[in-house]
Amino acid sequence: MEEKRKHPRTEISEPGYVSAGGSVMSCTIRNISVEGAAIDVENPAFVPPHFRLVVAKDSSVRDCRVVWIQKNRIGVSFAAMSNDHPE
Repeated sequence: MEEKRKHPRTEISEPGYVSAGGSVMSCTIRNISVEGAAIDVENPAFVPPHFRLVVAKDSSVRDCRVVWIQKNRIGVSFAAMSNDHPE
């Protein structure tokens, strides 16, 4: 299969959390790059199209959009990082 990603992904197996609408679900981050990640969850039906991914190791938070779902694995792209959040 041809590699279509712009940035190489790093294979990892780190705990993380899917956070959306006040609910939190644990996940396992399987690979990650500057633009996205693949995560494993128990039930993808409970993952909304947009959510925040919290990396347990360093408590970093990324805004995510679901790109694909295959069984219990979800591919996500990271939203553009912005330090200013107008309210």
